[in-house]
Amino acid sequence: MSDPVFLFVNGVASPTSALPVTTLLESHPGAYTTFRTHNNGLEFHFWERHLRRLSTSTSILFNSCPNLLFCPGINLTPVSLQQMKSLEWDSLIPSLVNNSMTKAIPVALKERKPGTELAFTALVSGNLEKLISNEKIDGAHLALVGHGRDTANAKYSDWVRMRKPLEKLRPPSATELLLSNDGDHILEGCLTNFFVICRKDNVKDDSRNTEEEGLKSKYGFSVELQTAPKSDGVLPGVVREVIIKVCLGIGIPIREVAPSWSKRHLWEEAFITNSLRVLQHVETIRVPSSWNSLSSKTWKDVMWEEKLFQGCPGSITAVIQEEVMKRAKVEGHPVASFIK
Repeated sequence: MSDPVFLFVNGVASPTSALPVTTLLESHPGAYTTFRTHNNGLEFHFWERHLRRLSTSTSILFNSCPNLLFCPGINLTPVSLQQMKSLEWDSLIPSLVNNSMTKAIPVALKERKPGTELAFTALVSGNLEKLISNEKIDGAHLALVGHGRDTANAKYSDWVRMRKPLEKLRPPSATELLLSNDGDHILEGCLTNFFVICRKDNVKDDSRNTEEEGLKSKYGFSVELQTAPKSDGVLPGVVREVIIKVCLGIGIPIREVAPSWSKRHLWEEAFITNSLRVLQHVETIRVPSSWNSLSSKTWKDVMWEEKLFQGCPGSITAVIQEEVMKRAKVEGHPVASFIK
């Protein structure tokens, strides 16, 4: 029996049966964010960060791509858009989300199975201001299948529809699809940010700082964490931001550069992040032998190259994961605050 899914619109429970989250996102444009509880349903992961990201995405879409925010048929006249420019998204969005959460949390907690966590998606659009849902949440298997997204600095629901053509190239074992604009530099996943622990190439001994020397002593080689920069057109994920801050805090060198498949021989570990997986280690990555072969009809028509990692989180990934969970506990938001 599948876990229950609940839909709240403007703080009111929908009388219709709630569809899977992906189905609802495909049919409603708008900015959205997904977050989950931890500590046995008592706290939310990075609550304030998710509200800020949702407000930022809404503002970006309104100012640059309003068609990705409003449903078809909405009369977007210059006058109406000008009137809405005065809206304070940073205060309006949290208020709207908090209103729905106050109504949704008691229902979700009542139906929650013992020992499980809750997942929520909040969607802001021209005529569907909030979507709140509850759905069930071991390494990841990745496949590179498409180009980077447009307007990547905002998270919008229409991306769910736009990525569907990529599914024909998904190998059966792949649990996430990767994006690249040249077949070499990996930007991100369709639903995740992508990171690799990479051995440093041609690093002179006198250029290493104390932290790097410590890592070399501990792991046997100088390493750095690599992930594509936002300027390359990747989603500024909430957990991505936390990863960067955590690594800077504990002395793991990080370089915002798209990991290069041609240098995969230097990759020691890899992981992906988003607000539901938090941090998931990668076991395999498959990339087409020819970038042009992505015009093929199905994954069977593509010749693949593969990179294998160990079947459990690497030592550096495990350290980062532990520190992220510590930060999640510090930044947790009590679920009980939404119960009146």
